[in-house]
Amino acid sequence: MDFGLTMFVTGGLATGLLCSLAVGLVVGFFSGLLGIGGGALLVPVFKLGFAMEAIVSTATSLFTIIPTSISGFVTHLRRGTCIPKVGIAAGLAGAATSSLGVWLASHSPDWMIMMVAAVVIGYSAYTMLRKGFRMPKVANRKEARESANRKEAASKETSASVDQIPPAPQVTGKMLAQAVAIGLITGVVSGYVGVGGGFIMVPLFMSVLGTPMKLTSGTSLIAVMILAIPGVVYQGLLGNVDWLAGVAVAAGSIPGALLGARLIPYAPERTLRILFGCFLLIAAALLLVNQLAPMA
Repeated sequence: MDFGLTMFVTGGLATGLLCSLAVGLVVGFFSGLLGIGGGALLVPVFKLGFAMEAIVSTATSLFTIIPTSISGFVTHLRRGTCIPKVGIAAGLAGAATSSLGVWLASHSPDWMIMMVAAVVIGYSAYTMLRKGFRMPKVANRKEARESANRKEAASKETSASVDQIPPAPQVTGKMLAQAVAIGLITGVVSGYVGVGGGFIMVPLFMSVLGTPMKLTSGTSLIAVMILAIPGVVYQGLLGNVDWLAGVAVAAGSIPGALLGARLIPYAPERTLRILFGCFLLIAAALLLVNQLAPMA
């Protein structure tokens, strides 16, 4: 097992567990905050840090995404920072096509899987950063001041944080149809690249459905949680999942996702968009460097 060889044997059991928990905590935090399953970071970590093969990296990432997404989703649902109907529609559609992505990955060379992952993640980073930097800073500062005033005035969690959450739009038949279309596309990419698909759905939910970022994160996690399941089952049957690595990282990602989701009401919209874009850009760069290095 790659994980056991690289982390538990050479680095020691305690060191391997601590590293896995730390990675999971960081991944979970961004998952809950940004509405991604964490695969955009997990795939490079498993490939570069744990020295896994490409197909094992994507398969193990897909497995770890499920408990991470569930953890963040529960908090979003309690706080009303999601649109459940849209998330379920996109998730079920994605679940129907994720196995196709897994099948394509099992018949593709390692370099192709990693290059496709880097290109898809990089494009998503570009679109998110472009929209984030176009948002006015003044509105962002005003929102930050209002948030600080509310937090200072409340000694406990009150409705003050809820006041910053925009109202959920009315879910129409057209919106559900668009969510299904987004899910179908995301499912194939998710299964192929080994990510939950949040980095695709978050930008599309905002641009196509017009949902605000603070509602998009939780909605995306609902879909990610659902669509990853068939892909994990398929990858498990193929023997590609490193279960030990997945469980070890998930042990840290679950509390991390809870923390990230709790911070949603306090994070300015512009900051969330830019943070999300930078996060993806780094992940894409890591994959490209790792893939191009052997060719040099």
